[in-house]
Amino acid sequence: MSIAHPIHVQYATNPQLELATLGGGCFWCVEAAFVVLKGVVDVESGYAGSDNPNANYEAVCTGRTGLAEVVQVLFDPSVIDYEQILAVFFAVHNPTTLNQQGADKGTQYRSVIYTHSDAQDAIARAMLPHIEADWGKPVVTQIETVHHYTRAEDYHQEYFAQHPFQGYCQAVIPPKLAKLRAHYADLLK
Repeated sequence: MSIAHPIHVQYATNPQLELATLGGGCFWCVEAAFVVLKGVVDVESGYAGSDNPNANYEAVCTGRTGLAEVVQVLFDPSVIDYEQILAVFFAVHNPTTLNQQGADKGTQYRSVIYTHSDAQDAIARAMLPHIEADWGKPVVTQIETVHHYTRAEDYHQEYFAQHPFQGYCQAVIPPKLAKLRAHYADLLK
């Protein structure tokens, strides 16, 4: 992991913070859910899951790069812990659909947790049976160690905040935020 990205600089210079890397469909949607949480310091959209050198939006959208759209969430575990981060993650996307979130289809939209430590891996794996019980069907979320991450292009960062009336954003993100408010109001800023 390179420390060239702003989120990585913050992470490297603040040892009390933790980093989570999550893929749950379109990164615009996932980012919008995490920026509103207490204890979240920064959220960045990017690509992970392969060391493919073609980590750009056009290439990733083909579904042939092995990369997933992800967000990196920099958070303060004294305010919000990793289990709460994952609870929100599982609430704002469907972890039971393989390579699909709503109308978005392809491996780039897969449900995946890229862990940064053995502790994160253990927490994620321990949660899966509970998530399956909640959904009432098998969870297809992959859990892997993060091995490569590339920051998405600048125009993808804070996309919903900058384009709240864009059609896709209006159709997909508000229901996710409403679910977040209904179930996790105590975690909101």
